[in-house]
Amino acid sequence: MKVLLEIPDNKASSLMDVLNSIPYVKTKTIIEPKEILKAAVKEFNLIRQGKLKGIPAEQLLNEL
Repeated sequence: MKVLLEIPDNKASSLMDVLNSIPYVKTKTIIEPKEILKAAVKEFNLIRQGKLKGIPAEQLLNEL
């Protein structure tokens, strides 16, 4: 059986610890697109501030 739970971020860690301690339970964290976008914007801002080094767009396209 598969169950999808929606848990507030500040409570997720403790619940995941409990679930992972049960031998017959398999867990998988699903990252929501909204969270991925937030991380991308944060990374972009760090690159603009010079705190993180980006890669040229041409190199990114070549990797695809």
